[in-house]
Amino acid sequence: MSATQAGSPAADLPRASRVFGDGPLSRACALVHTLLTVEGLLLLTLAPSLLGLLFLGADPANLPLAALCLAPLGPALSAALYALHHRSRDLTELRPARAYLRGLRLNSAAALRIWVPLLAWLTVIAYGLTHFASTGLPGWWAVLLGVIGVGALLWGAHALVLTSLFTFRAVDTARLAGYFLLRHGRATLGAASLLVVATAATLWWTEALPLLLAPVLLLSLLHTSRPIIAETQEDFTA
Repeated sequence: MSATQAGSPAADLPRASRVFGDGPLSRACALVHTLLTVEGLLLLTLAPSLLGLLFLGADPANLPLAALCLAPLGPALSAALYALHHRSRDLTELRPARAYLRGLRLNSAAALRIWVPLLAWLTVIAYGLTHFASTGLPGWWAVLLGVIGVGALLWGAHALVLTSLFTFRAVDTARLAGYFLLRHGRATLGAASLLVVATAATLWWTEALPLLLAPVLLLSLLHTSRPIIAETQEDFTA
């Protein structure tokens, strides 16, 4: 008889080590750990911006300053998307903080080249809507501005995913995001549904709720953007 029997704990140890972290409970724990870590790092990255917004208040005259405070939001969301996309499903291989910091280092400049013009455009639209009563324009102009703003946000969602996961020039990212806006209507509709959720959470509860739910919303954005990611990998990368 051998010193180690087939049913003994010592014989089962290599097999157990191979399967540890592969079960549904372990994967769920890994996901929760990643989401909480990304949320904490996102809040830490945006802490100065949030303090600035807190002091500014809700006066429409402060919209340009609020946009300036929100400039770091683009790189932070890009880093969060990078970390969530590269997350491990194995409880023994969790490094979400390292992935977030790597995404922040790799994507910040590219994200700012997309985010700053988008933020400036959205600020102009928001300023026009908040002061629309004094313009004397017909009401359908306000509707048109709102539609343009929503379209810009949906384009920005696609551009943010592309910037976070691929290395393109800003102009190429902008073109691809516009192309995918109509090419993959289901992905665009998914991004629109997330925008509705974030807007409803802001209006019905508090402005802080979308930020607290950001990792979940971004993970959903990655899920709805899978056709865009797949086509970009197949047709637009070497």
